[in-house]
Amino acid sequence: QVQLVESGGGLVQAGGSLRLSCAASGRTFSSYAMAWFRQAPGKEREFVAHITKSGGMTYYTDSVKGRFTISRDNAKNTLYLQMNSLKPEDTAVYYCATAPWAYNSRPRRDQYDYWGQGTQDTVSS
Repeated sequence: QVQLVESGGGLVQAGGSLRLSCAASGRTFSSYAMAWFRQAPGKEREFVAHITKSGGMTYYTDSVKGRFTISRDNAKNTLYLQMNSLKPEDTAVYYCATAPWAYNSRPRRDQYDYWGQGTQDTVSS
């Protein structure tokens, strides 16, 4: 059974930093692409960042480019999201997701087949 468990969320002031982790189990971590999504109150879940299975390519939504960095440690079966220069509009529940995707492009949202339970990040102004 595939499990994704996020951690590292919390309350931070605007301009601060947080580092999220996503521990994966139940499948060969290095064989799957990974991503972070987020959902703010009253809004739909949105894509944040994607990383290929090797870690060689990454993709970001425009609003986080230059501030967030997605990375992975395949030896530790763990995905990360380093978030710097946080803004109040970054407040959301952050989810990690995995996709059986072997290409350097980004899959569709419905092609991510397992999701974590989410971790709350709150950025105060």
